[in-house]
Amino acid sequence: MHSALVQRISNRSDGPLDVTWLAAGTPRLPLGRIRLRWESASRTGWDVTAHLGLTTAEVLLGSWPAAPDDWPRLVRPTLYEVTGLCAALAFATDALDLSNSLAGV
Repeated sequence: MHSALVQRISNRSDGPLDVTWLAAGTPRLPLGRIRLRWESASRTGWDVTAHLGLTTAEVLLGSWPAAPDDWPRLVRPTLYEVTGLCAALAFATDALDLSNSLAGV
């Protein structure tokens, strides 16, 4: 397995991250989805990176080098906020599309 796709982020500060494993050949992320990758750091802990799927590309969302063993707790606030922002933007885009459709634009 290459990385994991974030499926759900608990709204509790100590809550879990639900993920699905992704194979190495997995295509680009869909809009608003987050891919996590972690590997052992050279000395201690974990090197963790998160990528965010945008309309035309994937971008680096965050990097946590040499994160401690409880790294999900460390990255969860960032993932939670970004997921909420993406959901809000998707809702606003849908509302704008509907408004334009009803106005005949």
